[in-house]
Amino acid sequence: MATSHEVIVPAEKVRPLRRAEYDRLVGLGMLRGENVELLYGRLVRMSPQGEAHVFSVTRLNKLLVRALGDRAEVRVQAPFGASDVSEPEPDLAIVSPGDYLNEHPSRALLLVEVADSSLQDDRRIKGPLYAAAGVPEYWIVDLTAGTVEVHRDPGADGYATITHHAGNAVIAVPGFEDVVVRVSDIVPPQRV
Repeated sequence: MATSHEVIVPAEKVRPLRRAEYDRLVGLGMLRGENVELLYGRLVRMSPQGEAHVFSVTRLNKLLVRALGDRAEVRVQAPFGASDVSEPEPDLAIVSPGDYLNEHPSRALLLVEVADSSLQDDRRIKGPLYAAAGVPEYWIVDLTAGTVEVHRDPGADGYATITHHAGNAVIAVPGFEDVVVRVSDIVPPQRV
């Protein structure tokens, strides 16, 4: 509900910020110190990272870099060109080898978000965004439940298939069936 000091601008009157404009702002240092990403044309604050989040990202990165070697690029918390108006920074991305100096990758084999307080946003906002970008597989490491949600079969309305994996379950990395991840290796032990 709007207070007397707020002005509500109808959505059709708002022009989204484009990726090229966002990248220019970043290049000029205009967003220095801001912990934001571009989603659907809007600057969105990213959640702070707790120790469990850092643990999972670090473990998964180490495992994937070792297993994939030079066959793919493993990018950690780096921009992904999802659309003309979205440039999220997934916690981890597996993309084709490349230097990406002039442009962020816009194709990925796998994107991963590690979630605790951001779980609902990762499902409702990031999931449909990644599906629309044609990312074949998207994982959410749910720190609270100690599980990994695997989203497959992207379409216009999101991912058609969602499965949950826990404990010693193993998940094959798309495009690299010889590379598997054991859930218990990337989810911190639950503290009692």
